[in-house]
Amino acid sequence: MSVNVLVTRPSMPPMDEYIEEIKDLWESYWITNMGEKHQILQSQLKSYLQSDNVELMVNGHMSLELTLQAMKLQGEVITTPYTFVSTTHAIVRSGLTPVFCDVDPDTYTIDTEKIEMLITDYTSAILPVHVYGNVCNIEEIQRIANKYDLKVIYDACHSFGETYHDKGVGAYGDASCFSFHATKVFHSIEGGAVCYRNQELGKRLEYLKNFGIDGPESVQDIGANAKMNEFSAAMGICNLRHIEEEIQKRKKIDCRYRSHLEGVKGIKLRQEDKNVQYNYAYFPVVFEKEFGATRNEIFDALAREGIVTRKYFYPITNSLECYHRRFDATKTPNALYISKHVLTLPIYSDLSIDQVDCICEIILKMQRKSLYGTLEH
Repeated sequence: MSVNVLVTRPSMPPMDEYIEEIKDLWESYWITNMGEKHQILQSQLKSYLQSDNVELMVNGHMSLELTLQAMKLQGEVITTPYTFVSTTHAIVRSGLTPVFCDVDPDTYTIDTEKIEMLITDYTSAILPVHVYGNVCNIEEIQRIANKYDLKVIYDACHSFGETYHDKGVGAYGDASCFSFHATKVFHSIEGGAVCYRNQELGKRLEYLKNFGIDGPESVQDIGANAKMNEFSAAMGICNLRHIEEEIQKRKKIDCRYRSHLEGVKGIKLRQEDKNVQYNYAYFPVVFEKEFGATRNEIFDALAREGIVTRKYFYPITNSLECYHRRFDATKTPNALYISKHVLTLPIYSDLSIDQVDCICEIILKMQRKSLYGTLEH
């Protein structure tokens, strides 16, 4: 069976719904600079994310970068290399030094047992990443931060809509940064947001995203243009109406994958925490030696059938060309190992159960080929 399946596909509201939402923009001519749509989405997200404070941004990267700038951090930031490159870039572009901590081999989030040994007199913050919807060890991270008087900024781009102990993940730490890119569970075409506690931080974020302008004739700081436009906000308003339905559809796909792959020798699936309500944004699979076929062989076999998967995250950020000789990826062996063995399989709300079955059959045939020397058994 030959199929054409992407690793993900944006969820789109009905066209008529979006057109209806943007109609009044032709009357107001207000299409950027924190207009009515921006304010509506901001208010709705405060409620949905269970956060008292939300600042909308043009994308997830600027959410991270401007949060670091707004906190006026200096020196070193302890983080993880097992993330999208944006996380590391945001630290470096803010004039800070990333210090890489290895990850837990089961959750792929920052290994809290290794954080304290990396703290120096120059450490100013911890920037952990909720990976594939796996929530970090929040309690231990906060304990360490309190002990050493450090800020905690979460890269929460994978965890939109999730709760931990019935509390929105954005409510933890000093700030949590989200991405609303088209590939995410919830998107505004492009967009992002910062959930935060401190009101002064919010004020700085507000003017930093608008070139640092804090009055008609005053530019307070060297800011950026990170404002969300009204068309993106309107898409966000529409998609937020359907978010619970979106997550439930993804959950069914996740369950179908698990029905085929759970318990298969050499396959390691994402473990679930009973305290987390998941968004099912990703379906990562780690192919270990015992499986027989390698991650790259599985990647190629699926590609031959028109199925796009992703080696996500590979390579890890402390081994990228742009940071050549600056960091040593062998010092984060768990992250390095997972990056070389992980494959994220297609998952989006319109993916059919038949397509999931086909993907799994190709994967399992590769194992049979390795064990028995033939694709059929």
